[in-house]
Amino acid sequence: MPELPELAVTGSTGGLGGMVARHLAASGFAQRLLVRDAARAPQLDGAHAVVCSYADGAASRQALDGAKVLFMVSAAEAEDRLQQHYAFVDAAADAGVEHVVYTSFYGAAPDATFTLARDHYATEERIKASGMEYTFLRDNFYLDFLPLMTGDDGVIRGPAGDGVFSGVAREDIARCAHAVLRDPAIHKATTYNLTGPEELTMKQAAEVLSAGTGRTVRYQPETVEEAYASRASYGAPQWQLDAWVSTYTAMAAGEMAGLSPDVHGLTGQDPISLADFLTRPVL
Repeated sequence: MPELPELAVTGSTGGLGGMVARHLAASGFAQRLLVRDAARAPQLDGAHAVVCSYADGAASRQALDGAKVLFMVSAAEAEDRLQQHYAFVDAAADAGVEHVVYTSFYGAAPDATFTLARDHYATEERIKASGMEYTFLRDNFYLDFLPLMTGDDGVIRGPAGDGVFSGVAREDIARCAHAVLRDPAIHKATTYNLTGPEELTMKQAAEVLSAGTGRTVRYQPETVEEAYASRASYGAPQWQLDAWVSTYTAMAAGEMAGLSPDVHGLTGQDPISLADFLTRPVL
């Protein structure tokens, strides 16, 4: 069996990881794509699919054997996501991976209002404790998700109040990851905050969505109690309800505010605004 590339990439069957893998292939980088289903791995020049899952430490250890740099996309949201992350980080360290580039969340902290940002912080700490070099990409709220938050009636409901967020396009995050992975050594022990070019309230975001899509979208503020009640019919588990609602309360608390120069610093391009995002072709 030929020796596998030293650059390992996760998430290539998904949106962000797929973009990163395509950027790397276009730049002539060989990469091993860690996937759960080899049949779903993208067919890219210089790419080799290897099967494993985050939760399976033994398979991950084998899949990462000989890899030096790892691009780790956070796992799909799940109740045990943090345990999956721990198993995978430990496997990477055991396999001899030297540098992990991890997609984290803006404002990751043990006491973050957004519940999943606490898991991202814990994952960062596990990576630091492993002894591997690290680069953390702390992404603000994805602009890509905004249209999906609009109900069938054109209303975005949530307890965000007048809080602002500095949402970033997944496309910009992929370009930043590509920039880091091209020369990881100069990004060691660095945390980048990836934001868009503007701070928006949910009311302002709804106005931009209306102008950009031709569909009337409006924001309807909710109390926290109303937010839980309006989502109860989905039958989602408590951890997921908490994550959904705390996305908005984190905005209300000011934890998604602030603009960072890091997208431009890494890519040489200004980040994409919400209005621009809505006019771009789907990648």
